[in-house]
Amino acid sequence: MENRIEKFEDLKIWKEGVNMAVEVYSLLKSCNDFGLRDQIQRSAVSIPSNISEGFDRQSNNEFIRFLKIAKGSCAELRTQLIIANKINLIENDESLIERTIVLSAMIQKMITYRERIREKGGKVKG
Repeated sequence: MENRIEKFEDLKIWKEGVNMAVEVYSLLKSCNDFGLRDQIQRSAVSIPSNISEGFDRQSNNEFIRFLKIAKGSCAELRTQLIIANKINLIENDESLIERTIVLSAMIQKMITYRERIREKGGKVKG
């Protein structure tokens, strides 16, 4: 996949999504609420999955759509982690919650860049 990505920033964001998903899986190893665990893991995997789906799209509009889904998954993951922490299903991990905020901002930057390209009538290869 790396040789298909032209922008370093795109790859950096995708890798952060993958690293975050790995940390979420590790964090939830001891969680006995399997329904909640599955939901949180699904949200975590959705972030890099949707970014990589966007890379495969020829259209800038399609890429923007997948990036917006990934950004929504960041918010969903953050909310699920906060709730799981508040009801003592997982240990408090403020750094992971903070990283969801940072990753969401990084994805928004990608969206804004591609929307500007779209307004100018150009295309961005993904």
